[in-house]
Parts: sequence; structure tokens; C-alpha cells
Amino acid sequence: MRHFQVVTQFFVFLYCKCLWRGLKFVVRKFTGRCELQRICYNNKHGARRTLKIGTLLTLLQSALSVHPDKVEKTIDDIMALKKINPDTNPQLGISLQASLLQIVGYRNLVAEVEKLRREPYDCENSEHEDMLMKLWKELRPDTPLSGRISKQWCEIGFQGSDPKTDFRGMGLLGLHNLLYFAEHDKATALQMLHDSLQPKHNETSKPEWEQKNLDKAIGYSFAIVGINITDLAYSLLVSGALKTHLYNVAPEMPSLLHFQQTFCYLMQEFHRFWIEEDPSDIMEFNRVRSKFHRRILRQLKNPDMALCPHFSASDLHLVNL
Repeated sequence: MRHFQVVTQFFVFLYCKCLWRGLKFVVRKFTGRCELQRICYNNKHGARRTLKIGTLLTLLQSALSVHPDKVEKTIDDIMALKKINPDTNPQLGISLQASLLQIVGYRNLVAEVEKLRREPYDCENSEHEDMLMKLWKELRPDTPLSGRISKQWCEIGFQGSDPKTDFRGMGLLGLHNLLYFAEHDKATALQMLHDSLQPKHNETSKPEWEQKNLDKAIGYSFAIVGINITDLAYSLLVSGALKTHLYNVAPEMPSLLHFQQTFCYLMQEFHRFWIEEDPSDIMEFNRVRSKFHRRILRQLKNPDMALCPHFSASDLHLVNL
């Protein structure tokens, strides 16, 4: 068995080092184009092209970690290394630059999102407190908050009288996403909050319902689900699964704004999915969330996929294909 493994490894090595390089040489001589040129000319702008270029450029790690301001010079260096004349291949430089900006932007976005996730909510920080108060005013515009510590927070889906304890897992990232959703797609956020507080199938009258636990509503506590969906969006981002979507919707560098809009989309789609699944109570949340996560992952395996939003959020449209 060990002898077989050694022989197999030898042939794999031989293929990678000799046969594959020889095949690339023949194809280049036959087409007159190197692999970078073939990728750029045979694939339209978006994830399909950028993912292939990203895989190819892993051989040039310095190119993938370059500062955005030095992308243009890096492209010149790559074309010189590959002996490509920029004057006879003007479109190649443009295509490479767009794809490299997307790759570098994605890396920077991961770092920015991670920084927000690691920053804990601090009730002594006035900026943090202002954001939290804004969230209340956006979701409960006609209801004054009786105090910073109040059971009223449960009305918008927090677990207790002090929301800061619910932000432990996702830090400030959860609050940023919830506030962005409430501010930029207010009508949808208010509708989802309203739906989440309704009795399932109208099985009870309003007076009876008000005496019962909010967790037994149509499905969930709004704010807690927002923090959970933030975690889902974060995992898609750091795993690289979200590259497909972001490379297809961000013409150049994906930004935090694109991530927040993706969160809004996921919130609305999860709401629909939860209603379709018709769970008996909140105890089924993890099952439904896992099933929803798998569905999104399947969609993102298509290199032409863009998670098309059904909400009005934003000054920046998500889909720009």
C-alpha cells in the first residue's frame, strides 16, 4: 500500500512539474496567449473571471497582498514578467486591474469586518450608546424608551433588559448591521418586526397573546435573529463563499456597504424561509438556520450568482451586472 502511494505521488509530481508546464507551453504557442490572457479574454467581468485569476495569482502572493494604491504598478510588473506587450493588449491590463482590485478589496473587507466583530459593545462609549438609542428610535418611533435598562428592549427582540449582553458573540458588527437595516430599509425592517411579534396562525386573541412569552411568536426575536444572521453573513465572508456574490456586484473593491446590503438581503430571505418552513416554535431555530445556510451556500457555488436583493435599501444598488 505504501509503495502504491509513493508511485502515485511521483506521477502527480511529474504531471505538475513537467507535463502540465509542457501543455501550457504548447497552448501558448498555439494560441499566442499566456494563461492570464486566456482567462481575461474568455471570461466576462465578475466572479468567474476573478476567481480564476485569484487562483492563478496565488503563485504570486505579493500581488494578492498589495496595497490598492499600488495595484496599477503590480499589473505592469505582472505583464512584464509574463512578457505581455501592454500596447497590443490594452484590455488585458484593464481586466487584470479590475480583478486584482476585487481580490485586494475582499481581503480588506474581511479585515474590517473582523475588527468590528472583535470590538465589544461598551456602555461607557457614547458612540456605542448613541447607535443603540438610534436603533430603538428607528424600530419604535412612537414609543419612548423608559430607561437605558428596560424590559422594553424585548419589544424589538433582545433577550433581556440590557442589549449589550446580546452583542457578545458578534460585537459591534451585530449592532452596525441591525442599525443599517433599520435606517436604510426601514419599511421592511418594521414589517419584519411586526410579523415576528404576531401569534402563529392567529391561534390566540391579542389580550391572551400579550400575556404570553414573545418567543412563541410567528418565529423569532427580531434583534437576536439579526445577530444570528450577522454571524451567518460573517461565516460566508471569511470562508470565501461570499466571493462569488461580491465579485459579481462590486465593479471594483467590495466594501462594508456591500456586506451590510448582503446582510439586509439575508434577513429578508430568512424571514420568508422561516415562514415557509412553518416551525412549531423557536426551539427549531437552529435547524431552520442550518437549512437556510446550506441553501445559500448552494446558490453561491454558481460563479455567475449574485444574491439579488428584494429590498429598497441603499444609495448603492447591489446588482450591477
